[in-house]
Amino acid sequence: MQRFEFKAMGTNVELLLDVPTSRWSGSAFASVRAEFARLEAILSRFRPDSELSELNRAGRLDGASPDLLRITELALEARARTGGRFDPTVHNALVAAGYDRTFDEVGADGVVVATRPPARCLGFVSVEPEASEIVLGPGVKLDFGGIGKGYAADRACELLEPFGPCLVSAGGDLAARGGLWPVGVETHLGTITLELTSGAMATSGSDRRRWSTSTGEAHHLIDPRTGVPAETDLLRVTAVGRTAAHAEVLAKSLCLAGAERAVLEADELGIPAVLTLADGTSVLAGGLA
Repeated sequence: MQRFEFKAMGTNVELLLDVPTSRWSGSAFASVRAEFARLEAILSRFRPDSELSELNRAGRLDGASPDLLRITELALEARARTGGRFDPTVHNALVAAGYDRTFDEVGADGVVVATRPPARCLGFVSVEPEASEIVLGPGVKLDFGGIGKGYAADRACELLEPFGPCLVSAGGDLAARGGLWPVGVETHLGTITLELTSGAMATSGSDRRRWSTSTGEAHHLIDPRTGVPAETDLLRVTAVGRTAAHAEVLAKSLCLAGAERAVLEADELGIPAVLTLADGTSVLAGGLA
């Protein structure tokens, strides 16, 4: 088993590849690290020279890269599919809540100033793939934090898969291709083990990436319907999806749905999910038992 770790997109990335040392040169790990760096240079809202920052400043981008076009399309499809619970236009709401720089910088500042009133979400976005053009409505800005990491994890698997069974972990996002990968998920009764073969898992919630503001505690899970950090009876949700980008959408959407509706949706759609309630208890849904 070959293993490699590095930091990218504000999180720790771990790569596992099930091949013997005699067949391994390490070049694939270097390619994955370079791919994460390339995608971060496109998708980061914290880098003023990124392609996303250029789009957010101008409100329009001609000649957009294939990756920015694709992830924007994926995010808009997810917004339609979830009825707006997942939304890429939460950028201004995150800034209004105090998340206006990297989380390491926010956490180092003690109490940060959260602006009010809440920022409007669910804004206009148009993508024209054939023209390589993205157009934003007046004042609209995009953020691809979670889905961006999922997209990068999926790309990493594409690069590693030709070498053998692989697992990629990027923060709360896991993607696997081939092999049998046991993954532990914490519940109030202890750790349960889910087995990934070809697919992905993501965790979304309000228990991580929290900070203090002049108006109280805040977190990064924005409810697009209100434009402020979500108030839900779920603390976090771990969901299994076809890809890490897909699992990111599922986890966030279920978390914002609230416990009762999330269980119904997971069961109806067959989404394996572990739901942790605000009181710490856990519920298994979507076929898990």
